[in-house]
Amino acid sequence: MHEPVISMRNIIKRYYIGKPNELQILTGISLDVEKGEFLAIVGQSGSGKSTLMNMIGALDRPTEGSYFLNGVDTGTLDDTELSRIRNQEIGFVFQTFNLISRTNALKNVEMPMMYAGIPRKERVKRAKELLEIVDMSDRADHQPNELSGGQKQRVAIARAMANHPSILLADEPTGALDSKTGRMIMDLFHKLHKEEGTTIVLITHSPELAQECDRIVTISDGSIISDTGVRQNAAD
Repeated sequence: MHEPVISMRNIIKRYYIGKPNELQILTGISLDVEKGEFLAIVGQSGSGKSTLMNMIGALDRPTEGSYFLNGVDTGTLDDTELSRIRNQEIGFVFQTFNLISRTNALKNVEMPMMYAGIPRKERVKRAKELLEIVDMSDRADHQPNELSGGQKQRVAIARAMANHPSILLADEPTGALDSKTGRMIMDLFHKLHKEEGTTIVLITHSPELAQECDRIVTISDGSIISDTGVRQNAAD
């Protein structure tokens, strides 16, 4: 049995610890994600799904519990090692695109590889290949302000794939787009999942988008209330 890409055990997250306004956002989350899964994490606003995403993305540390990413205990890593993991193991796609303005699409896609110390020639080659995958080759020289929302998101997805990450973590990736453009972005995720075997964790409040994934984890008040999908049914 191979090791899950993500293995979380009893993840608890509290803020303002020991103060009268102490808040517990996650109340003991345990979650395994296998390589190549396409998983949706669904929940209403305030359910704790963004906090969970920050834990999966190693953007924040749990108060209690353990998180193993590709068999590595992230709790033992210092900030430098965690930032290396964020750069190389996890591809982030945000609702707001987070592209660097006044920098063309090609250079935006190159950026994570630059931080990873990949030589320029190799960077440019990989960035061009990725722009081709997301159908943005003809916009390589355009800056973000010259691109539509859907085009920006496609560049952001190409950038997220730059360092061959173990996981693509997409936080409401269609939230700022109209439905037709959102459809194109979801089709692109399906393509990456199918053709590249990418493990995708999609954070969404949309049940319709979640239905397109292989597995749906629903979170409410900081705990998982259901976990349904292909994998679980196969095990029943």
